[in-house]
Amino acid sequence: MNESEFNQRVDATLEAIEERLDEAETDLDFLISGGVLTIICENKSQLILTRQAPISQLWLATRTGGYHFDYDSEQQGWVRDADGTPLAAFLAQEFSAQAGEALSFDI
Repeated sequence: MNESEFNQRVDATLEAIEERLDEAETDLDFLISGGVLTIICENKSQLILTRQAPISQLWLATRTGGYHFDYDSEQQGWVRDADGTPLAAFLAQEFSAQAGEALSFDI
């Protein structure tokens, strides 16, 4: 995947996450700037998604740690580099733990 394709995939992913966050029932804020999506939960904890273009990864920082995701063209989605967990499932789990609300992400 070239850098342009990588950036398009990241942009589409971040936009899909933003759309889903608009539907959240909890009081949260989110902002996107320079390829970084910061989600601020009601309890003031944060989830931060950042693009890492030099290594073609999408990173997620939560209060439990930092996680790296590669784009898997066979699964047509982002998967955790350590164990192959899809980003959608992992993000839903982390969001629930931090925000206290169950949301599914179609990314």
